[in-house]
Amino acid sequence: MIEHADTPEPGVPESIDISETIAEAVLATDGVAGLHGGMFGEAATYLPGRRVAGIRIDQNGTEVHVTLIAGHPVRETADAIRTAVSPLSPGPVHVTVEDVVRA
Repeated sequence: MIEHADTPEPGVPESIDISETIAEAVLATDGVAGLHGGMFGEAATYLPGRRVAGIRIDQNGTEVHVTLIAGHPVRETADAIRTAVSPLSPGPVHVTVEDVVRA
């Protein structure tokens, strides 16, 4: 989930961070129920006034933490996430399935 702590002022465009673009691509992947912040919420990108849970980008690549929908194949869904994210972010894409939920 992309969390926004503050709403930008009317008429002032909010800049989109690459982590938010990656989050949208992940959430559009079939079988993904949502992004997951990890056990202690540590898997996130912190931005001014907001954070993107489940996406962390650093010198080692991009970490994507997700909750999947039960019945979708885990490995194939993780591969689909990597395929969606790879063109958006340099370096390897590491996918962690944190949970599986019923649709």
